[in-house]
This record gives sequence, C-alpha cells and structure tokens, in this order.
Amino acid sequence: MSDSVTTTFNDLNAGKSKLTNPTLVLNCGSSSIKYALISEDDSTRITGLAENLGLDTARIKHTTLNGEKLEITIPGGRHELALQKILALLEQYDFIAVGHRGVHGGREYSEAVRVDEHVLSEVKRLKVLAPLHNPANALGIEAVQAIYPEIPQVVVFDTAFHQTMPAVAYRYPLPKALYEEHKIRRYGFHGTSHAYVSERASEITSAEGPHGWLTAHLGNGCSATAVYDGKSLDTSMGLTPLEGLMMGTRSGDIDPSLHVHLKRQLGMSLEEIDKMLNSESGLLGISGLSNDLRTIEQAANEGHKDAQLAIEMFCYRVGKYLASLSCALPEFTGIVFTGGIGENSATTRARILNVMRHFGIKFDEDKNASLVGGAEGSLHSDDSSIELWVIPTDEECQIAKETRQTLGLD
Repeated sequence: MSDSVTTTFNDLNAGKSKLTNPTLVLNCGSSSIKYALISEDDSTRITGLAENLGLDTARIKHTTLNGEKLEITIPGGRHELALQKILALLEQYDFIAVGHRGVHGGREYSEAVRVDEHVLSEVKRLKVLAPLHNPANALGIEAVQAIYPEIPQVVVFDTAFHQTMPAVAYRYPLPKALYEEHKIRRYGFHGTSHAYVSERASEITSAEGPHGWLTAHLGNGCSATAVYDGKSLDTSMGLTPLEGLMMGTRSGDIDPSLHVHLKRQLGMSLEEIDKMLNSESGLLGISGLSNDLRTIEQAANEGHKDAQLAIEMFCYRVGKYLASLSCALPEFTGIVFTGGIGENSATTRARILNVMRHFGIKFDEDKNASLVGGAEGSLHSDDSSIELWVIPTDEECQIAKETRQTLGLD
C-alpha cells in the first residue's frame, strides 16, 4: 500500500467516532455501484462510486470523512470484486444495517422490505421488468450476505412510492387479463427521489398543508410525479423507465405503433428498436451530439440548430407533462426541481416554466440564476400562483431512513 493510501486510511480511522451506528447504502447499477455510509442522524457520511465495471478503466472513487479522495483501480473488475473492495474499505466502521436501492418491486412491494430468501428471489424474478438493474441489485444483496450474513438488509424499491397511485392512473387501457394475469400496468420510478424532495418541500414551505407538489426529477433519466399529502397520485414513467419525459438517451412517449412501422418499413427487429429508443434517442438522438445537456447548451449557444431543437423539445415536453400531471392534485402548492439538470440548469427551468404560461406562474430571474451547484431555495415571485423550489435530491439519505424505519432502528 502506498504512503498516500496509508495516510488516507489513517484519516479514516481518525474520523471513525463521528459515524454513529451507520447504515450502508448500496445503489448497484448496470455498470456502476454508488455507495454511502451514513450516520444515524444523517449528519455524517462517507461516499464513493465504482464505475466502468467490467472494463479496463474500472475504478473506485472514494471520499473520506474529511473530504479526501482515494482512487482504487480494478481493471476488468466486475460487481463482485468492486463490492468486496468497497466492503473492505468500510468494515472498520461497524455498520449496523445495509439498505439497497431496488429498481423494480412489481405489485408486491409498496414499501421498503427486509431481505429474506423470498425477497431476494423476487428481486431476481423481476429482472423481466428491469433487466439492466435488478440483477445488479441482487448481486449487491448476495455480496453482503456472503461477508456479513448477520447484518440485516433492506431493499427500498424505486417503484414502491408509486404504489399509492389509484387505478385510474396506473392501469393501461388494455384487456383486463394483461393486468390480472401478467401484471401489465404503470409502476413509476425514481420513487426515493420524489419521496425525498416532496417531503423536504413540505418541511420548508410556509404554506399550510396538506400540500400538492409536482416533482420534476431531471437528469440523464427524467420523471415527474404528482404528490399530494406525501402520496404519489400519478407519475410519468410506466411499466418501464422508457415511458414519459424525453431523457438523455431515452425517447419517452412515442406512438406505440412505431415498432410495427419500423419493422415493416426498415426491417428492424424488436431488440434493435428497443435499443434505439432506450440508448440512441432523447437529447442524444435529436442533437446528434451528446446526452449531456451542458454539451448541448454550449453547442446551441454557438448556433447549432439540432442542439437548439433538442433543448426546446426537452423543455416543451417537461412543461406539457407537468401541466397534465397537475390534474391529479386536489391542491396545487408548487413545483419542485431536482436531479442533475433540475438542480443546475437555470435556463432549462425558465424554459419549462414559460411553457406553462397559462398557470399564472411567476419567478424571480436572479433567484433562479443563483440556485445551482447544490443550492436549495425558492425562485417564485411574491405574486406567483404557485411556489417554485429547487431541492437537491438525496436518495441515499432517503434509503438509509427507510432502512432504519423498516428495521425499527429509528
């Protein structure tokens, strides 16, 4: 071990006492693992990211309690190796529970659940609805079981928050047998993010409750949700995360007959069409440049017509969806922006709100411009019909909180 790494471990030990009864949060994606070790009062945490898993550039980027950076290269390393390294980095902190982000919980799980053999088998079975993520979620559970069999684990499903949607919102207008026998319905995603920011908005608003929020989680993946009195009443994503808003590489809503049309006209297979809609569309498909809005904005400012159109389409579709979701709310308190784009692009927020020009929404341009880089605050004017907030999401905090609640540790 190099001197720099040794120093970092010494620094970790020096801060050990600050992490009281910590919960480990694991978010295992298709090619990455995001993790956080969070103290019971949510005030202190160690964070990290294992990225590019399976490639020669695979590495773990670890941030210590005092903010120092540690990087461990694991060329070709996959999820199992990365998880072993992560658990070794954190073992000295005596975490008391592990909370996992689970992408798809199907109809069975309407809240966080403690892991047992049945839960693990359901996570694996539901890969039919989330083929990129649920298998990785299961790997995370099994890795912890192998090293720490006595530590309780909880899965917090993205879909669980949306299980409060009424049938009018979650059913598709399809033959009933598809719903009853094959569970074809709208599930929604980004549940931990929508839960966190809507609850936070209700804490910091001066408006009397119950509150009705439209929460806009805008990043490479995007979704919007109507939340009333802490419950999801409707959301933009459906059976899969492809439905709804235009995203970084995902198309969002399209004509359902596009599949048949492309097969007939171009001879494309269902798999080719699915790949196109999920990985080659959205901001990337329209701009022809990137799925990163920052790159597209720079090109748009330099006169790139396709980049300009990509931004206009993105904002128009978000505004249109927010307007439609307002129909689900008994009372409309305000809009909450979150996610990488929602938290950091003041121009995108302004464009989206201008799409909703018939709602009497008014915002302060200076306030809007100041809300970037992790800042939390409001941007509505005093005479606005509704409130407007930017609230940085904290899915790790939400998962840790629900894990402790599920285990009776709070």
